[in-house]
Amino acid sequence: MTPAPLISFEHVGREFDEGRIIALKDVNLAIDKGQSVAVVGASGSGKTTLIMLMCGIMFPSTGLIRWNGEPVTTSGAWTELRHSAIGIVFQEFNLFPTLSAIENVEIATFGTGIDRGERKVRAQTALMAVGLGARATHLPHQLSGGERQRVAVARSIVNQPTVILADEPTGNLDSVSGGAIMDLLFDLHRTGGVTLVVVTHNSGDADRCARRIQVTDGEVSEPGPMRVHEAAS
Repeated sequence: MTPAPLISFEHVGREFDEGRIIALKDVNLAIDKGQSVAVVGASGSGKTTLIMLMCGIMFPSTGLIRWNGEPVTTSGAWTELRHSAIGIVFQEFNLFPTLSAIENVEIATFGTGIDRGERKVRAQTALMAVGLGARATHLPHQLSGGERQRVAVARSIVNQPTVILADEPTGNLDSVSGGAIMDLLFDLHRTGGVTLVVVTHNSGDADRCARRIQVTDGEVSEPGPMRVHEAAS
């Protein structure tokens, strides 16, 4: 029997301001485990809303979202998924300025039931995976923009997620640092089998994904299979 999609949307809509603003309209979408998906579209088209719905930070106004075929309808269920299966990387680094790099990563493990010693080990391992093992005790202001985003990526993978949702992860970085972050995300996808969904305005980054989802005025479409350039990147 064919396995259920990792994430599926069934006639999902999202409205704001008591229906005066329609961010997404009747979205039907399925993403399978292990896929790489680019989400593209103009600013204000609904891309970020789509990502926020995928991780349960927002709830749909209409329709149903499923995870591995099972409906996810409560805050508690989404919180559990974010702890166990979903890693999120935002355009803003969202680091706590008074916490060190390793503490910023470790904080994502709170509430998972992991003991303190194991939390420290996981956080250090995640920092090493993104090339920042030697910067673990540095505060965010002591790190470059690219390094801060690497800390954010480490935080997203510390709980060994099934999927990473990245919303314009290079938007605040220069081209060199941004390219390094995208290489890191695609390496995690390729070598670790992590499902990758990335919102991007960069056509080159989008071309590295196996699928491209277009969001236009709240409507989602899929132009067709993409060329995958990961091996050449």
